[in-house]
Amino acid sequence: MIRDLERHLQYRFRDVSLLVQSLKHRSYVYSNQGHGVDSNERLEYLGDAVLDVVVAEVLFRLYVDRREGDLTQIKSLAVSRTVLARRARSIDLGRFILLSPEERNAGGDDQDSILSDAFEALIGAIHLDGGLPAARSFIERVALHDIDELHRREDFINFKSKLLEHVQSLGSGHPKYQVQDETGPDHEKVFSVEVSITGEAVGNGTGRSKKEAQQMAARDALQRLGQI
Repeated sequence: MIRDLERHLQYRFRDVSLLVQSLKHRSYVYSNQGHGVDSNERLEYLGDAVLDVVVAEVLFRLYVDRREGDLTQIKSLAVSRTVLARRARSIDLGRFILLSPEERNAGGDDQDSILSDAFEALIGAIHLDGGLPAARSFIERVALHDIDELHRREDFINFKSKLLEHVQSLGSGHPKYQVQDETGPDHEKVFSVEVSITGEAVGNGTGRSKKEAQQMAARDALQRLGQI
């Protein structure tokens, strides 16, 4: 199993125990009468810090014409739970994570939070085993290879954040979102939201949740304001 995973990672551990620990979910540890400190959470803590540093530096060097706010948005996307879980799936990490039988039966091996945490723990393990150069190489190869395309994909754009940043750059305070209408039965609600700036309506959107409708309203506003 270990060698199979290392082939997926394209990295060979000198200390295999670090790799094994990075795979130990707390449910596995507790089901085997272990202690919380034996899980992958300490490595996750380290990996999170290493990931932040590497991603920040890569983006700093890659986007020389971007301001701090833009770089922050791209970094937030690159290290988000959704994207990290996607990276974990690309190396089939869920198959190797050590879970309790109950957690695995509940689909834990494909749960975004478990996958993203294990991915960060794996980065921490590689960093301890091979140093920052090894961790950087892994991150660039697996987590940043398509970052230029990724941050342009509309399904990953946080339109509310982009609108807020634009409005604040104009000194116009905060956008205000207001639900205008709710239609459909409880299990199939559709929300209509209007967003306004300094009391003037600038966008409308609909969605199956208030959050989705707000995103669409923000997108509409950005289009009207010529920002996308």
